[in-house]
Amino acid sequence: MKNTKKTAAAAKEVKEAVSTVETKVEEETKKAAEEVKEEAAAATAEKAAEEADKPAKKTRAPKKSSAAAKKVEEAVEKAEETAKKAGKKVSEAAEKTTKAVKEATKKAAEKNAVKEEISLQYLGKDIKLADLMNQVRGIWTGELGKSESELKSINLYLKPEDNAAYYVINDSFTGRIDF
Repeated sequence: MKNTKKTAAAAKEVKEAVSTVETKVEEETKKAAEEVKEEAAAATAEKAAEEADKPAKKTRAPKKSSAAAKKVEEAVEKAEETAKKAGKKVSEAAEKTTKAVKEATKKAAEKNAVKEEISLQYLGKDIKLADLMNQVRGIWTGELGKSESELKSINLYLKPEDNAAYYVINDSFTGRIDF
């Protein structure tokens, strides 16, 4: 009963840690997106201000229009670079938070990890529950040709006086394993 409470408490701690990290990821992503928007807007506004400050010329020379096109292209390139930098910041923040979640989950699991083993000793025999469960899984995948993912439940009944264990798989398939 104590192990169940500890496991439930550990699960709750992990859920809280994951929730906290997810919130931080969302906040950092929003901040990075806002920074990108602000930098792009500032770059665009700066270029527009530069163009507005220049006196308007009424010449129709093709070289001058290509110069203006070059300036627009440069502004677009700068905006793209800014967007790439912001994208990198977002991905770095996401990686950091993912690592933090993994570490928190791992620490919580290690903290509450309990090694359990059940054995039945009867008439000089030592029967381990894990071995019997593995045999049942082997029957499911080997003899019945089913996949491990289809296995939903295993009920195991030990009956020392019959020198056997009886099993029920997925509440429908039954069988017997001799000790």
